[in-house]
Amino acid sequence: MRNAELSRKTNETDINVRLNVDGTGERQIDTGIGFFDHMLDQFARHGLIDLTLAVKGDLNVDEHHTVEDTGIALGEAFAAAVGDKTGISRYATQFVPMDEALACVSVDVSGRGFLHYNVDCPDATVGGVPSQLFEEFFRAFATSAKITLHINALYGVNTHHMLEAVFKATGRALRFALETDPRGSGIPSTKGVL
Repeated sequence: MRNAELSRKTNETDINVRLNVDGTGERQIDTGIGFFDHMLDQFARHGLIDLTLAVKGDLNVDEHHTVEDTGIALGEAFAAAVGDKTGISRYATQFVPMDEALACVSVDVSGRGFLHYNVDCPDATVGGVPSQLFEEFFRAFATSAKITLHINALYGVNTHHMLEAVFKATGRALRFALETDPRGSGIPSTKGVL
């Protein structure tokens, strides 16, 4: 089992995360932000990642620190769980529709953190949260997880649907990138290390 557990405490947030990337999608998530919990729930369920996440943030200020720091902690736990990446498929792309919206997410479990984020949300807020914060979440996650992540919302008119498709597609892409490659062996890189 590839799993990890960590705590991250700052003056702005207190985060405890436990995950298993070889799970069944069991989850207990409480960030204090309902819509964010819903998105992370979709990420874990469709990625078949067992996730226990408890976040206490300075929501009296705003949601920014909570969302970004959750990305950092989740990414660090992901990197620890994945380990040296022996035998993984490494790459995956998933298209996920959500009613009128369609998202495409491509991932490279590369050892290099990078985010391309092309999501043009029609609404400035969703569930009381600024839509732009989700880019901050994914940037923090990709950087801390040391993955290359390309997120594209190809179209949509409902911000909730667009973001839900993005979170589902990200979970599914990670799931398939981490699966064992039956024809491969060792580290999937000509460098011999990821």
